[in-house]
Amino acid sequence: MLAVSLNTVQRELDPFPFYRAMRETNPVYFDPSRRNWNVFRYEDVQQVLSDFKSFSSQFRGESDANADEPFSASMISTDPPRHRQLRNLVTQAFTPNAVDALAPRIKTLVQEYLDRVTPTGQMDVIRDFGEPLPVTVIAEMLGVPAADREQFKRWSDAVVSMASFGENVDIEQFTGNSAVLEMSAYFFEMIEQRTNAPQDDLISRLLAANIEGEHLGLIEVLGFCVLLLVAGNETTTNLIGNALLCFTEQPEVWSRLRQHPELLPQAIEEVLRYRAPVQSMFRVAATDVSLSGETIPRGARVVAWIGSANHDEKQFADAERFDLERAPGRHLAFGHGIHYCLGAPLARLEARLALAALLERFSSVERVLDVELERLPSMIVYGVKSLPITFTRG
Repeated sequence: MLAVSLNTVQRELDPFPFYRAMRETNPVYFDPSRRNWNVFRYEDVQQVLSDFKSFSSQFRGESDANADEPFSASMISTDPPRHRQLRNLVTQAFTPNAVDALAPRIKTLVQEYLDRVTPTGQMDVIRDFGEPLPVTVIAEMLGVPAADREQFKRWSDAVVSMASFGENVDIEQFTGNSAVLEMSAYFFEMIEQRTNAPQDDLISRLLAANIEGEHLGLIEVLGFCVLLLVAGNETTTNLIGNALLCFTEQPEVWSRLRQHPELLPQAIEEVLRYRAPVQSMFRVAATDVSLSGETIPRGARVVAWIGSANHDEKQFADAERFDLERAPGRHLAFGHGIHYCLGAPLARLEARLALAALLERFSSVERVLDVELERLPSMIVYGVKSLPITFTRG
């Protein structure tokens, strides 16, 4: 019965009662249908995400260090010491100053998208705003021509949907997917172009990154580009969408934020906790390890349920309530430990500028209630396919 519930609950927009039941009755649960272990309590999820000696990010074992495909070569799929080397190199090109410098361009894009819909009094938050903003930002960072950006979103959606309900992530099937192959071929050509003729873009800076003679290899640059496109795009889109979903459920929050815009960063952190854009992450047990009285055997796949950890009552008082006054800082929406999301500052910046513009323009927002919300088909990413709203101009 639990296996059936685990397969079906992720199709629901509200999986949180199920998470609570699992924390109380089966905090570390082996799912025979998927052949993986599932971890639901905050302390256990935090350990799975941060203890890289016990829970590896390398799904192909030690050979991942010399992987010949982008996902296994990227930071998200490596352990120390290689992960540390890759992160240090990438950080040279993806600096906080470089992210902050994007703010004027993000503000311009936000105004352009809102100018298109403001006269109509309505929009689809996802289609008209949440999707095009991060795709354009990332494409411009990488130096991708405007004409090619539509296929970026298609590739990103295809990759996310591969981690669908009731299925394990199979790395061989994943890397052989047509969308992944198309995306890799596209970036490979761009990397070759920048190698021969560097430009003022992120790919060129990645290629130039150097620590004591160590450079990123071609496959590692390719891996970061693919990771940035998928993770950066989907996280920001659904952070914006999930924020509007929370705010339309509680109109008083919208009114308070308009009166006190300085509370917006705090509100974004509560959205990240309450409806985390990433609900789960995968690891492999590197050794036999005990969690909450269960022994997870070496080599077993482990799913750390971030969405459940962020609703753990032992960490967050009244966890099922969206609370604008909640002190931020302990949620796991961007992971924990060495794999803490490198793109978190960019996602926060885009969300803050996007939501601030909405709050400034619109005195009220309401969800179109006769349109049924449908969750994205992914066990990793959490958000809705469409979010139509109406608004009153302020």
